[in-house]
Amino acid sequence: MPVTVLTGAGISTDSGIPDFRGPRGVWTRDPAAQALFTLDNYLADPDVRRRSWRARRDHAAWDAEPNAAHLALVELERSGLLRAIVTQNVDELHQRAGSSPEKVIELHGTMFRVECLTCDGITPMREALDRLAAGEDDPPCARCGGLQKAGTISFGQALRPEVLGAALDAARSCEVFLAVGSSLTVQPAASLCAEALDAGARLVIVNAQPTPYDPYADQVIDDPIGQALPTLVKEFIDAAR
Repeated sequence: MPVTVLTGAGISTDSGIPDFRGPRGVWTRDPAAQALFTLDNYLADPDVRRRSWRARRDHAAWDAEPNAAHLALVELERSGLLRAIVTQNVDELHQRAGSSPEKVIELHGTMFRVECLTCDGITPMREALDRLAAGEDDPPCARCGGLQKAGTISFGQALRPEVLGAALDAARSCEVFLAVGSSLTVQPAASLCAEALDAGARLVIVNAQPTPYDPYADQVIDDPIGQALPTLVKEFIDAAR
């Protein structure tokens, strides 16, 4: 019973990282913050870039620890049932929990790397933040002087084809597609549910708020993710024995 898991921001809230659209989400509390996540705004507005660097510096992921939901997915992998984790998150908590990096498909990249938009150079985020601390409020690429941004996918920025291809393969080659902590409104991540359903998989959704795919799911669970996911994973493992 291969299981592919799609995870969104809701899986990391128990680790102290706020989601985006929930009652206490980043965009719910501060709608203007959405501007930081749009590529055109980032390219055009130096103030948006400065705010973005400060937001990365202050991000809760630097001190966050994996929670029970992340650890449950490690157990799912150890049982041999995990096909892949396709994550919309950029916090690397799956890997820190013990999930194999080759099993984790980071649809939206990672906040722990920086990319140059001119020469495609990749450097650690910590280096850019050290420059921020030294007084640079919008640190350019040290190699070519081009604009840099976090190695995350912004609105208006295409996903890397190889990453999207791997996610599609994982959705189309599972028996159960488990969507956890995602509003299932951001494309193309949300469309992975349809890809899995079209390939004959069962859809299970664990999310506090309703999603557009609830009517198509075999099971919808709105219990707290940190409680619901370990229970669900145990059920999968027991059923496979």
